Amino acid sequence: MSKLRIGIIGVGFIATGKHLPGLAANSDVCEVVAFCDFVAEKAEAAKAEFGTPDAYVTTDYTELLADPTIDVVNVCTWNVSHAEITCAALEAGKHVLVEKPMAITGADARRMVETAKRTGKKLSVGFQNRFRAENQFLHRAISEGRLGEVYAGKAHAVRRRGVPTWGVFTDKEKQGGGPLIDLGGHAIDLALWFMDNYEVASVTGVVNYKLGDKPEGNMMGPWDPASYTVEDSAFGFVRFTNGASLFVEASWALNVADSREACVTLCGTEGGADTIQVAGSPNLKVTLNHVVGGDLVKTSPEVGAVVFSPGKPPRSAMDQAAVDEARTWLAAIANDTDPVVTGEQAAVVTEILDAIYTSAATGKPVEFARS
Repeated sequence: MSKLRIGIIGVGFIATGKHLPGLAANSDVCEVVAFCDFVAEKAEAAKAEFGTPDAYVTTDYTELLADPTIDVVNVCTWNVSHAEITCAALEAGKHVLVEKPMAITGADARRMVETAKRTGKKLSVGFQNRFRAENQFLHRAISEGRLGEVYAGKAHAVRRRGVPTWGVFTDKEKQGGGPLIDLGGHAIDLALWFMDNYEVASVTGVVNYKLGDKPEGNMMGPWDPASYTVEDSAFGFVRFTNGASLFVEASWALNVADSREACVTLCGTEGGADTIQVAGSPNLKVTLNHVVGGDLVKTSPEVGAVVFSPGKPPRSAMDQAAVDEARTWLAAIANDTDPVVTGEQAAVVTEILDAIYTSAATGKPVEFARS
């Protein structure tokens, strides 16, 4: 089978730090042949490192989409343009992996899903945390019934002081929001995936603008308060149609003792589980809370942070997740199967994010209508 030909739209940090290295590690089944960015120099640099000898650069994404030799497009642009570019790519006959969040609004997310269905092309979203070894272990444990019915959860996406000071992260006009839409989506996606529950009944949210003028102590350096136009923290409560619930917390800057990012707490009828970040390490620690022989027990697996491949240098857990995300996505295209992260699932995440913002703005819960 010939290699899938990939075009990259948006060559910023997430493209060069995750997408392109992940694709490069799967060069036996794909090749990156087109690089698009409105800063041509960035695209040229990425082409030199990751492109094929015949790869080209463009500053106009419609030129890339018009190329009939391109099979797959990775969309890594500003959040506000995800829906427009993704739908255009699907209409042009390309399969699309779009970086999270898939869209700014739930309506746009649904439009993307419907476009994929109508065009017959595959759509997935960059929730690479599903592919971490620790989260794969927990998902298997849940699938085996270790937790029973998971009826309550918490989605944690909190940093003590970790505001990103590069790119357009703090620009609401370009990103659509701050830590909720940036970090919160990862934690919500994990929680829904673990709970296997996408039937939302209602969402209530609170959004705070309290620390935007207090850049002291930020581990990524001080930000400019004058250009900080997004929230610094957000909280939500999700009620599902079967009575289950999910609490959501997201923040780049919150006066807490420890950060807890892309982590979950889960409570089931047979046991519970939680994931936490290991201090000073990229590791996650997974703990299962259950009863053995009538006594309460906490157990954790022997899951390492480094994955060794024969003949290849070791990768961190997150680097390996990027490789596995790309591999399973390309396999879904080649084998005509559903991707691990489906557009339908990701659309529910976006609807929850949208509803938290809307509820916070109106002071009222957002009720979901489901057929």
